[in-house]
Amino acid sequence: MIAERYREVQEKVMQACQRSHRNPEDVTLIAVSKTKPLEDLRQAYEAGARDFGENKVQELTEKIPNLPSDIRWHMIGHLQRNKVKYIVDKVYMIHSVDSLRLAEEISREAIKKNLTVKILMEVNVAQEDSKFGVPVEEAPQLAGEIAKLPGISLEGLMTVAPYVSDAEENRKVFSQLRQLAVDISGKNIDNISMNVLSMGMTGDYEVAIEEGASLVRVGTGIFGERSYQI
Repeated sequence: MIAERYREVQEKVMQACQRSHRNPEDVTLIAVSKTKPLEDLRQAYEAGARDFGENKVQELTEKIPNLPSDIRWHMIGHLQRNKVKYIVDKVYMIHSVDSLRLAEEISREAIKKNLTVKILMEVNVAQEDSKFGVPVEEAPQLAGEIAKLPGISLEGLMTVAPYVSDAEENRKVFSQLRQLAVDISGKNIDNISMNVLSMGMTGDYEVAIEEGASLVRVGTGIFGERSYQI
């Protein structure tokens, strides 16, 4: 069932790319596996998934040793500074950097381990009180400050759009994040690439792709409804 759903999502990704005249190779599907058991992840892996997203450091560190080593792990949830040391050398990318202090901690741990850590800056485009992320108007300045830190590569931006029944309602959110990336890129700041936009989830990833998403984070669409027992 998971394999079937994964392939269905892949097909919809392809169709969204065709509609927006984009190369499907420029869009990566991240299977959001938070709260899901290892067996579910193995099924998704066997269906072709190689990028997995987790929200919690503890769950991430428990799963990594028990699954194939060619998986690219994405930290997509809110990250506390005191947990950074546990994941900097284990994840492919951290999506949820929303403050200079967090970026500084990632930089410190990266230097200790002689790494360059790929990060995205989380932006609260919709200005929801319940969401993390830097406000749009503060994002360019924060990007410039993060760019000065060693051991970090700022690859682009991430946002969590509002939960809506009609995906079209979030088109403006995705469009705004894309425009923000263009604006920051136009400042020609050293050590910044704005090539990655992590946006779009189960309910709206097709619209996100049409608006320029390069990473889409799909959980329920692949694994079914979430379990909160873990």
